[in-house]
Amino acid sequence: MSQPQPIDIPQTVEQHPEAGQKPQDVRGKSQGQLVRGRFFGNTGAVISLVVLLFIVLLSVTSIGIGPIPGWWKWDPDTTGPVVDGGEPTLSLLPPSMGEHPFGQDNLGRDLFAMVMQGTQYSLIVMLVVGLITGIVGTVIGGLAGYFRGWVEAVLMRLTDVIIIIPLVIMAALLGRMAISWVRAHGLPSFATVIALGLLIGLAAWPGLARLVRGEFLSLREREFVDAARLAGASSGRIIFKHILPNTVGVITVNITLLMSSAILLETSLSYLGLGIQAPDWSLGRLINENQTAFATRPWLFWWPGVFIVAIALTINFIGDGLRDAFDPRQRKFNPKRARETGAGRAAAPAASPQAAQ
Repeated sequence: MSQPQPIDIPQTVEQHPEAGQKPQDVRGKSQGQLVRGRFFGNTGAVISLVVLLFIVLLSVTSIGIGPIPGWWKWDPDTTGPVVDGGEPTLSLLPPSMGEHPFGQDNLGRDLFAMVMQGTQYSLIVMLVVGLITGIVGTVIGGLAGYFRGWVEAVLMRLTDVIIIIPLVIMAALLGRMAISWVRAHGLPSFATVIALGLLIGLAAWPGLARLVRGEFLSLREREFVDAARLAGASSGRIIFKHILPNTVGVITVNITLLMSSAILLETSLSYLGLGIQAPDWSLGRLINENQTAFATRPWLFWWPGVFIVAIALTINFIGDGLRDAFDPRQRKFNPKRARETGAGRAAAPAASPQAAQ
């Protein structure tokens, strides 16, 4: 019986720097670099980010906001003669081809200017909701998850009470309160936008708080937290230096999803007359004001609807990209990547001992 032949194992050659040369310092990528690389490698998220930035810049620069002047010559409330029955023209091309790219309403107001103002206010509400929800939800969830005991019992019972109330009903009541409060104090109508976003944010935080609590409950039992306690670190240092940085991904992703829901909720409230009021415009109020003209002038619905859908979809795609960037284990199955990986593995030579004769 023949003896098995010995296996030739290639010897690894350890390279040393030559005399007079310093060894190269090889550093790995930081967590931020890895997250940015994964996010910008997601085509859908990058395209959505570009589209969202374009919408923001268009709405801000076209009609202006605050001290920022706009380049569009029509104001949202400026009336004029109705051209061609108010149908959309091609104003973004040479002036001879028209002046109202989105059309006009029955009073001759430029729909493009009204949609841009509605987009501005909807985006402001969305950002305020994201900011308030992120702060309140993170603070309450973090305190409940870290300190446990009576702190957790009180905060979670408060969360349970708020979460059982339908968000639409609570937002409608708070929206009506915001409008009444702004009018009672004689504040400018723009204050309604801020107040509406603030109150919606105060009603939308329970879901994020419960999620953050779960993350804190898991992380507070990890070895690096125990090591920090043994080293004498205070509770504040442990929370801000060890636990909170590890929950940034979860918090960021869920805030983006809440912002997407917030713009749809604000649109619904404005459509019902419980959101932004005249003389300001929102995308929901545009649809509400022009609902009687749906059969005769449908373009009055097209453009507000297009911007609502575009903003909501881009925020959702950005949220998906952030989720994959912060937690690559949650990345969706990609058949093309799987085929390429499988082909690469199949092409790699495998060393195996020769069979005995």
